[in-house]
Amino acid sequence: MKNRRNKAFLYNNEVEFEVLGGGVKRRILAYGDELMTVEVHFEKGAEGAKHSHPHTQLTYVIDGKFEFTIGDETKVVEKGDMVYAVSGVEHGCVCMEAGVLLDTFTPCREDFIK
Repeated sequence: MKNRRNKAFLYNNEVEFEVLGGGVKRRILAYGDELMTVEVHFEKGAEGAKHSHPHTQLTYVIDGKFEFTIGDETKVVEKGDMVYAVSGVEHGCVCMEAGVLLDTFTPCREDFIK
């Protein structure tokens, strides 16, 4: 699974959205064996269901306002804020104002690749 997407440049118009339903859609951006970046768009009221995975995840709020739960802690984050979910910890969110998140995972989320 080495260098599945090893382009030095990735252009916005080259990546299509995948509609996940419930007011959520995502685009798998650049990725390699150890790292993946995903752009996720939420409509107001849409949810990222609570889940856990073996990947470490950093989330940057590009736009909007979200109520995030990580483990047993819940906080509101908005444009410019970040969220850090360690491997195996349950996390999820509810979109309070339509927004966009930029998720970075390590290692790559193979389950996202079709």
